[in-house]
Amino acid sequence: MRKEIVLGLFALATFFPLPFAANQAYAQQSAYAVGVPRIDGFDVEPVKQSAPGSELAFTLYGSPGGSAAVQIAGATGGLVLVETEPGVYEGSYTIRKRDKITAASKATANLRLGNRVASTILDEPLIGKVSARRPAAYSAGAPKIDRFDVDAPSRLVAGEELILTMAGSPGGVASARIVGVKGKIVLNEVKPGVYEGSYTIKNRDRIASNSAVTGNLRVDGRETNVALGQQLLATSGAQPRSPARQAAHCVNCGVVEAIHVIEVKGQGSYLGPIAGGVAGALLGSQVGHGTSNTVATLAGAAGGAYAGSLIEKNVKTAKHYEVVVRLENGGTQTFSYAAQPAFAVGSKVKVTNGTLSVI
Repeated sequence: MRKEIVLGLFALATFFPLPFAANQAYAQQSAYAVGVPRIDGFDVEPVKQSAPGSELAFTLYGSPGGSAAVQIAGATGGLVLVETEPGVYEGSYTIRKRDKITAASKATANLRLGNRVASTILDEPLIGKVSARRPAAYSAGAPKIDRFDVDAPSRLVAGEELILTMAGSPGGVASARIVGVKGKIVLNEVKPGVYEGSYTIKNRDRIASNSAVTGNLRVDGRETNVALGQQLLATSGAQPRSPARQAAHCVNCGVVEAIHVIEVKGQGSYLGPIAGGVAGALLGSQVGHGTSNTVATLAGAAGGAYAGSLIEKNVKTAKHYEVVVRLENGGTQTFSYAAQPAFAVGSKVKVTNGTLSVI
């Protein structure tokens, strides 16, 4: 009888994953709870020519806490970006003699969170002086920029916000560059043909009131550039910003629309099924005699193993929270948290470098 019970338990154990497989599956589910990585922008400081020793400086904007890397077509090596501040990844690639990098070479960025990866392709050339660009001449079918201006602050110090607005052809991708600022500023289309974006001045920036600012609008593969025709510093006679005016231009602001609690059941190890199987076998052995006793013992072992597995999975159940934000431009973004966030439905929030904060 004891021999039959042991054989039955070993047969049941083959149906359940080994410890390392269970832990691996649970780790993958925990990684999923981190959320899907998001890339908000990918930028490069181009070089004048593809000469050995020249450096390509890349910046990636997206979800914080990830691992970022860049692959360059024609390069003999890759590049790992370092997260210099939450959601901002930076790194530079030094061109080698063996590299075959041209103006047409593509650069691809990958951002990994857990076991999920987001990718994007750079939408500008690696070779050429961006700050020296001149407004493109209009041609048939080319996008058009009708207006490009800035709501300038009274001081150009860290923490102050520059609000840029562009009006032109609808359905495009708009951005701006400021001399003294690393990277480009993405302008979101808040309504057809109107693009807005904001930039908070950092300590490392070297901005002057007369710093050159260039706006770019790309539609269907064609692009137009325009220079800002005003200073970045508000003049003494300009009206100070009112709170209502600032709020109206907060393209990264929104309201928490929903908070979802997501349960991720864990994977049981061999301990739960075996423990449950032993308990079930002992109970089953008390039923009947002879052959019926053996059948009852095996049935008890099977039922106990299944129950033990379910109990262990329920004990290992994990939760994460998904916060859905409705932005002022009409779009939505979802943010994942391992613990219950300090937000409630209806809270007014702002997205800064891929993170949420209450306003």
